[in-house]
Amino acid sequence: MDRRQEHEQELSATNTGEASLAILVTSPRVPAGLLSRSAWQVLEAADVVYAADLDEPVPDAVATSGVQVRAAAYGDRRQLARALAQHDGRVVWIGSADGDPGLTDALAGELTRLETPPAVEIVVGSWDLPGARLLDAVAVMDTLRSPGGCPWDAEQTHDSLAKYLVEEAYETLEAIELRDRGHLAEELGDVLLQVLFHARLAAEDQQEPFDIDDVAGGLVAKLIRRHPHVFSDGDATTPGEVEASWEQIKAAEKPDRDADDLLAGVPKGLPTLLVAEKLLSRAARRGVDLAYDDSTGSQLLRQVAAARERGESAETVLGRELRAVAARSRKPSAPEQ
Repeated sequence: MDRRQEHEQELSATNTGEASLAILVTSPRVPAGLLSRSAWQVLEAADVVYAADLDEPVPDAVATSGVQVRAAAYGDRRQLARALAQHDGRVVWIGSADGDPGLTDALAGELTRLETPPAVEIVVGSWDLPGARLLDAVAVMDTLRSPGGCPWDAEQTHDSLAKYLVEEAYETLEAIELRDRGHLAEELGDVLLQVLFHARLAAEDQQEPFDIDDVAGGLVAKLIRRHPHVFSDGDATTPGEVEASWEQIKAAEKPDRDADDLLAGVPKGLPTLLVAEKLLSRAARRGVDLAYDDSTGSQLLRQVAAARERGESAETVLGRELRAVAARSRKPSAPEQ
């Protein structure tokens, strides 16, 4: 008797009355033993529990808990589906890490051929929390950068990647201006790639290493620290009060900066219109009256201030107008002969 025939006999020998088939699905991003209560109840009530590979994390965790798990040695999905569909007892199939491609279709085909098919239930053992796919992104970045990965990725440095961070940021701004949701999602992914890439490079540094968890941890700490009205006893209730509180907290964090300098800490490479917007924003929060004159620069700054008062970004407004002018200035296509 071969292994497959032994499994079929085991399945048919589990007759406890009503036949049922539970397919246990789990998230690979959640520790294997952290299963839902309903999953454990189904596993403990089963007559037989099967998995394709007993060494995978979930079957191993279930077996370690005391629930017997048997390996279903079927190389063919159709054979496996037939065996699972024709059992007489309560059977649980622990979904494989690869998602068992083809098994669902094979099961559907076998169940429709049975006069009295078993009750089939999908049991969710664990599910992704918001942001879980970020773990996949980190894993992919690690693979690309590791030996055997991508040769282009392997030779990049912080300096060589710097231009891409700028480019991706501007492409994201363009997607926002164009109100293109699909394009925006794609461009945000490209910005995220730059963050992951730089963090992966930093983790390899021999003198001052840090990794993506350090980056995320620092961000979490900063957000909590600068939002005392949410996480502590702060009393800011309006956007204006929140901005003022943010400035005060930021000033306390960076005591070496000149508190009277409206451009302190502003990156030198930032586009001039964005610098102007930041200067105007800081002046408004600090109650500083700006001194304008009749120069061209002052007139330009007045226009930036006017756009800000309308709730618009001068950078965005000018970019939109440039595209409109370019479109209006195109030469008409020559008529077909």
